[in-house]
Amino acid sequence: MRTLEDLAAALLDAAPLLAELPAPVRVACPDPGAAAALGKLTAALGLPDLVPVPDGTALGPFERVLSAHLDLAAEPVHDGDPVAAAAKAAESDFDGQMSTVDLTVPGALPWAVRTAGDPRDPAVLICPPCGMPARLLRGWVSALARERFVIVPDPRLGPGPAGTTAQVDDLLAALDAVGARRAHLLGLCGGAVLAVLLAHRDPARVSSLSLWHGDFDLGDEAPKTDHQRNLVALMAVAARDAAKAASVHAVLAHTMLGATPPHLAHLVLLPYARPDLLHHYCTRNGAIMAADLRPHLDLPHPTLVVTSTDDATAHPDGSRAVAARLPAATLRVLPHGDHLSLFRAEPHVLDLALGFLRAQDPPPGRPGGREPHPRTTTEEDP
Repeated sequence: MRTLEDLAAALLDAAPLLAELPAPVRVACPDPGAAAALGKLTAALGLPDLVPVPDGTALGPFERVLSAHLDLAAEPVHDGDPVAAAAKAAESDFDGQMSTVDLTVPGALPWAVRTAGDPRDPAVLICPPCGMPARLLRGWVSALARERFVIVPDPRLGPGPAGTTAQVDDLLAALDAVGARRAHLLGLCGGAVLAVLLAHRDPARVSSLSLWHGDFDLGDEAPKTDHQRNLVALMAVAARDAAKAASVHAVLAHTMLGATPPHLAHLVLLPYARPDLLHHYCTRNGAIMAADLRPHLDLPHPTLVVTSTDDATAHPDGSRAVAARLPAATLRVLPHGDHLSLFRAEPHVLDLALGFLRAQDPPPGRPGGREPHPRTTTEEDP
């Protein structure tokens, strides 16, 4: 039997999506007892009300995503104290384990920067894929925070400056807000593009980089996958204005729903929740996907570039070309993986990240960080 705390934890994990979906939001819930527990828990957690319905056949795509995540039809929910269950779940939730600094940008909605770990440790700024909530990276944060000061910005989903210059400004503001003068930049997918741009603009703020399944534009020097080409075309339409975004909203939402693992959909689909969010997201992500990195790859920083042989989302040859141009890069080509698989934070991936970070640490007894510039090397796993 499922506990109230389990259900409260699932609700907290869906909180970013619940905050953006227009009310009323229905969820499939055939059991009256579970429906009653759901109402008590959302109230105790301060989340928007949900409307339980016994039959989920008429639900919209995001309501189906939430229903699959909450899985209220799977087994009965054990009765108990909803306030106590909510408090216990909140204490162990991702947000409860992080420190948060709220930031403002002129002309934009407030946004948050989250940190974990000891501020005295070397800093790691995670540059997430555009629009993705910080809690998607909980596995990375948990592993890295044992020996690093981890900084993760939440996405700016609403209106505001949207070009790559503004997005790099956001990352620098995140460093400033938490007092980090210098950091390793860990860039995932489109976040890898912003990491390179930040390091090129302000190299003194960067100790080293790792670029994971980067969505790189290198002109005619590297091909794009079908996914990249199709997504660029659809996003260009949605980025024009809110009306155009509304016209392609259903197509993009269904496309992403079909390509996203069910256990991640309630988080990965966040920027697709409403047409207006989609418009702002496509404006930002479109700027990232169109950023030609070739003028920005003369970086002296030690850099780990990671891709896989079977990445059908961001073309592996983009990462190969970036690694070939960076003076101090190590390329690692894994047998499998893409940017969605990174959210699983698998042990071999975390070991690779931590091994690279440790290699940049100063030897015992030597103050400060070392600044080696290793030759570009390539390591391809069998």
